[in-house]
Amino acid sequence: MKLFVFLFSFLLINCKGQNSKTMEHQYINDLINETSPYLLQHAHNPVNWNAWNSKTLKLAKSENKLLLISVGYAACHWCHVMEHESFEDTLVAQVMNEHFINVKVDREERPDVDQVYMNAVQLMTGSGGWPMNIIALPDGRPIWGGTYFRKEQWLDALSQIAKLYEESPENIYKYADKLEQGIKSMDMIVLNTNKPVFETKFIEEVVKKWANQFDYKDGGMNRAPKFMMPNNYHFLLRYAYQNNDKELQSYVNLTLTKMAYGGVFDQIGGGFSRYSVDTKWHVPHFEKMLYDNGQLVSLYSDAYLITKNELYKEVVTQTLEYIKQEMSSENGAFYSSLDADSNNLEGTLEEGAFYIWEKEALKNILKEDYQLFSEYYNINDYGFWEHNNYVLIRKDDDSEIIKKYEISKEQLNQKLNNWKNLLLKERNKREKPRLDDKTLSSWNALMLKGYVDAYRVFGNKNYLDAAEKNANFIINNQLREDGGLNHNYKNGKSTINGYLEDYATVIDAFITLYENTLNETWLVTARNLANYTFDHFFDETHHMFYFTSNQDDALVSRNMEYRDNVIPASNSIMAKNLFKLSHYFDNNHFRKTALTILNNVKPEIQDYASGYSNWLDLMLNYTNPFYEVAIVGNEASRKISELNKNYIPNKIIAGSISENNLPLLANRYLPDQTLIYVCIDNACKLPVSKVDDAIKLITP
Repeated sequence: MKLFVFLFSFLLINCKGQNSKTMEHQYINDLINETSPYLLQHAHNPVNWNAWNSKTLKLAKSENKLLLISVGYAACHWCHVMEHESFEDTLVAQVMNEHFINVKVDREERPDVDQVYMNAVQLMTGSGGWPMNIIALPDGRPIWGGTYFRKEQWLDALSQIAKLYEESPENIYKYADKLEQGIKSMDMIVLNTNKPVFETKFIEEVVKKWANQFDYKDGGMNRAPKFMMPNNYHFLLRYAYQNNDKELQSYVNLTLTKMAYGGVFDQIGGGFSRYSVDTKWHVPHFEKMLYDNGQLVSLYSDAYLITKNELYKEVVTQTLEYIKQEMSSENGAFYSSLDADSNNLEGTLEEGAFYIWEKEALKNILKEDYQLFSEYYNINDYGFWEHNNYVLIRKDDDSEIIKKYEISKEQLNQKLNNWKNLLLKERNKREKPRLDDKTLSSWNALMLKGYVDAYRVFGNKNYLDAAEKNANFIINNQLREDGGLNHNYKNGKSTINGYLEDYATVIDAFITLYENTLNETWLVTARNLANYTFDHFFDETHHMFYFTSNQDDALVSRNMEYRDNVIPASNSIMAKNLFKLSHYFDNNHFRKTALTILNNVKPEIQDYASGYSNWLDLMLNYTNPFYEVAIVGNEASRKISELNKNYIPNKIIAGSISENNLPLLANRYLPDQTLIYVCIDNACKLPVSKVDDAIKLITP
């Protein structure tokens, strides 16, 4: 077993390696037949890559060869580094091809495969990341893994494992048996038979413990790197507001302000990068992901509703302009990501090359405005990155700049617009980062919801138009005749059976779309999709939803995603969906399931609140009054728009301009009046005709 100790101590995550001699574009492997931009990036590697499918898995079994499974995504910087150092190298390829069946996986296309093997890597090493590299038995059970490896490490590890498999396969199989049990136990929740009890004190104690990790100087968590984690701050925003917690409100607003000021927000082109490598949100890992930006639009929209902070409105406006210009297709679909890397002036891929600036270049572009610009965006020690490059970052708010330079707000805004236009024009002369133009149902739903939330808050009809166009794209392309969803869309083809995340996010987006349009199609479709998830994802024993459908091929384990991450867990989104749908349709099965799922997860919440923030948000619906607001009459749409100018997170809206049989609307239509009913569990107060009076019934 000494070999195992050697192999598992081999892992070094995110270490920079040395370049190796490569031979590019002289080879073609099976990935040339795929549509994923990430897989196609590897189609000319000398490695005999295969896609993850039944044919590949059968090949491994028939040849009794170990599987080498490498997982990444198109915007991943270190994935590109390892490709250049190892997968483009003919010596490395020779070793891989001789001893292994090599499989490349796009984690965004196949989050199910990624999740199973990421659990294995975390069990073996205590951490994870991408690229993720796994060695597995021919039956798919993992035996070894890690993330990024330098070429020499990679070659040594592969040689050792190949030798061990040839000489002592029984030891490998014993280890695989143990690891398999560990993987199967990681993402399983048992049924909580205790009576559901959700109390304000529980949430208060969890938040208090969580607050010990807050960075009260720069916002976010008190560590680096810093991820935006939109669902964390959406929950904290709501909790602080509903409890009138001024200190927590200040912390959330500090975080949102610092993120908006930071280099993690593209100060010139709009949109957020994935995370910051430092504590002050300055230098990002430059990839831009659709899922971050969709959720952040929702977050900043709600934050604006509370604060009326113009900075938050600017963030939403600029982010949605970026989505419109760079991430949207003609048919209404949204693309997945922009790469962290792009070609520099020497034609070499470099992280952040598209976004960074040198001081002399800025002086030449901005001329007499350079001094003010350099003060505003910190072309100084504060904004310096490396190699004479600066990442634009703000430090002071506009009022301080206005006071110091004795200019008006209008003059500053005019200069800001001029600077952005000049720098955008100059930046667009550079080679743009590579676009991952596949469309994922789940990520599209997050962006769809972002557009609807922005429309709800700011009333810009263009936002609603974009949302409806995307919703129709999902209906027309991703929704199948059997009532199920597909996960992926590329080159006119809808593929890959949908995961729970697709159903959960689409249901959530469609409910939100209904609340703002009163088009019942979206609400009914949401209910139908929820019914489909019970048929194909629900586990009657644990009363939770699996991540994969019962129609999918079996993996090493069938897991339940319940920990919130950068995207909330699919089970937490589903539980919130069922809670809302139970009110809309008076569905007791939905109501009981939402309650049970939340109760199942409750014991896990106390020690790691940031991993359960979406669950905590749902719990607030039980600890605080939750309102059903039904608006019926010819002016229903106008009054809903008026109502939506108020931050009321503990409500759902139902409405109709005519007779309607929905439980919340039945027998409430009067031809000559528009009445607002404020209800709790279908018990309604006397209707009112004025929105202000309705708000008083909700927030007395």
